[in-house]
Amino acid sequence: MSRICAVIDYGMGNLHSASKALEHVSDHNTQVLVTSDPDQIRRADHVVLPGVGAMRDCMSEILRLGVDQVVAEVAKTKPLLGICVGMQAMMHHSEENGGVECLKYFPGNVQFFGDNLIETQGTQQGEKLKVPHMGWNQVSQVAHPMWHNIEDNSRFYFVHSYFVTAESEAHIKGRGHYGKDFVAAIGQDNVFAVQFHPEKSHTAGLQLLENFLNWDGQA
Repeated sequence: MSRICAVIDYGMGNLHSASKALEHVSDHNTQVLVTSDPDQIRRADHVVLPGVGAMRDCMSEILRLGVDQVVAEVAKTKPLLGICVGMQAMMHHSEENGGVECLKYFPGNVQFFGDNLIETQGTQQGEKLKVPHMGWNQVSQVAHPMWHNIEDNSRFYFVHSYFVTAESEAHIKGRGHYGKDFVAAIGQDNVFAVQFHPEKSHTAGLQLLENFLNWDGQA
């Protein structure tokens, strides 16, 4: 039986890389569609909400195109994966661009790492860190089917100046550290989202995307 994975195109995601990575890990029964068509998104079996760039621009396009409405429907019925700014957009509020209201799927906010970020742990303790946080970093897992066949503390590729804080510990599915602890993955029911870019994270990232295509939305 054929399956469809829809990657939502609202003009702000790394669509080519994400869709190609999904195609790479999909089987011959899975079709990956990059689309802004609400009907195609609703008909899909799995849906990806990507995102790059500034939060104000992302939320502006999400609202202008009605992506918020179709994503709200999808979030109730089928597996949904948020990536990078797509994850941040699922929170209540972001500090970016002077403050932006987000989609409010998860209670919590998006905060700036800061201009004077200092490492507090390990061999780099006391060193000033560059913002954005760009490069490979470990993710400490919280048990979830999306981590299937991925070793705990595997490294993933990050590019972000803002980080998620979650109000509910139950929603946190992965943690990272860069000067301060931050939420690297968040989830509830059939929704899962990551701060890193799985499509740029080699073996571990591709395994996570394969897990998503095989995930039935049950935690």
